[in-house]
Amino acid sequence: MTDAAPQDDLAARILAGDRRALARAVTLVESTRSDHRAQATTLIETLRGHGRQALRIGLSGTPGVGKSTFIEAFGMALVEAGLKVAVLAVDPSSSRSGGSILGDKTRMERLSRERAAFIRPSPSASHLGGVARRTREAVTLCEAAGFDVVLIETVGVGQSETMVAEMCDLFVLLLAPAGGDELQGVKRGIMEIADLVLVNKADGDLKPAATRTVADYAGALRLLRKRPQDPEGFPKAMPVSAVTGDGLEGAWTEVQALARWRKDHGWWDRRRAEQAAHWFEEEVRAGLLSRLRDDPQVREAMAVTAEAVAEGRMTPDSAAADILQRLRS
Repeated sequence: MTDAAPQDDLAARILAGDRRALARAVTLVESTRSDHRAQATTLIETLRGHGRQALRIGLSGTPGVGKSTFIEAFGMALVEAGLKVAVLAVDPSSSRSGGSILGDKTRMERLSRERAAFIRPSPSASHLGGVARRTREAVTLCEAAGFDVVLIETVGVGQSETMVAEMCDLFVLLLAPAGGDELQGVKRGIMEIADLVLVNKADGDLKPAATRTVADYAGALRLLRKRPQDPEGFPKAMPVSAVTGDGLEGAWTEVQALARWRKDHGWWDRRRAEQAAHWFEEEVRAGLLSRLRDDPQVREAMAVTAEAVAEGRMTPDSAAADILQRLRS
């Protein structure tokens, strides 16, 4: 049997909505083995043009804000509304094994039992930005499998979220009530990419604090930016409670409204085209770095040159130019 035949069979099962086939395919695209990478590329190419699109929602928040609790409650609400939901939760990697150490699937017990839901925790493998390099391909697989919404949870607030923005249609920032100090700690960059700021835990004694925090963030968002791809009123801040469910329906309504506006005004297709070009460049960069790592001669030259830099016999700039010249030749 040729290599193409198993990939065609796997593709057909994914298009039929087979969750086991989807899980197997995600494992394949996450693999760093060269033969697996070749198979994954063939699989993704086979699935190209299936015509299915999911609403891709990136979601992040400060530690302890209740991301997993919110995602489970939000995901359950979507499932109950008749939608198929995939959750790609990118965990920090263990420095020893490289495996996921948070175990998001075990923290979303109800959602994980739903047939209309698919949860995949993936190790970030120390990749800059906390997003597994192949999450983008996993999103493509979930779309091919017929999921309506793909939630991409990131490790935390920081530089990584700009990478998530390059693979999602909307970005949601989850924050806690009474977060005055937290507001100072949130990077300007993440506030600039957030389409919706949800203040979680807006229930019980924290409800008044949540209301004040929403007002603070709403004011900050108005001052921070106004983009052409934002309709009037966006970005906006809203209170939600993952425990009581309050605000979840309203948040979904706002997400749908923003997505519909961007589609109607041409921003949706334009953004996806820009993202495709971005990831093409990223793949080229990754391929070059892979060659540096995998080519024995280049690897040896890198080690020798690095030693020369460390000893002060070469500057970093000249050393890098030397290595790049070796690649050209």
